[in-house]
Amino acid sequence: MTTALFVVSEEGYWGEECVEPLETLSAAGVEITVATPSGSPPQIDDRSIDPEQVGEETAEHVREVHETDERLNDPIPTAQADAAAYDAVVFPGGHGTEWDVNQDSDARRLLRDIVAGDDGKALVVCHAVGILAFARDRQGAFIVTGRDVTGFPNEWEAEIVDENDCMPSGRKLPYWVEDEVTAAGGNWDADLDAETSVTVDGDLITGRGPASSTVAAETLLEELGV
Repeated sequence: MTTALFVVSEEGYWGEECVEPLETLSAAGVEITVATPSGSPPQIDDRSIDPEQVGEETAEHVREVHETDERLNDPIPTAQADAAAYDAVVFPGGHGTEWDVNQDSDARRLLRDIVAGDDGKALVVCHAVGILAFARDRQGAFIVTGRDVTGFPNEWEAEIVDENDCMPSGRKLPYWVEDEVTAAGGNWDADLDAETSVTVDGDLITGRGPASSTVAAETLLEELGV
């Protein structure tokens, strides 16, 4: 059976970016385990279940999955996860990833090990793409150097934060994903003229944002041969 590990934020994951891949892979028969940095249940970004932000249908569905899915409510700590046990590791996005998942040494280890293997695949979505600005291979080089990637673009971030890089909640965003990933040597193209944006470079698959979540998951299935 094909297996996947989802590494989900405790600081605020974006609902659609987790739920859509979770359900798409589950429907294809993939066995899924969820991990968070500390092993506590992931927290959802309230904006991603706000009907005014995402629509009533999406908000209701995502909220229900967040509250009732046993895998999301009983995660393992990333420190206990071994990439060799999975065919894929999935990193859903959300601003919250900037404060925990992207900074978590075990999350970075999982990313490094899954793309270093012969068959493993990594799917990284939206703000979680920021982990590529910090993840290095065993030789100390950035994993993203020279790779083609997409992710949450500066143009969209500018519409959210204020002049002091503060979120609507007042919390300061620690970095902009596009800037950091580019600085680490990634070949960035969010393809802003397209409705969705998913990029495949070897064992690394990246998705731009919520609207690309389903396509990104379907791309992962294709790459896994499921």
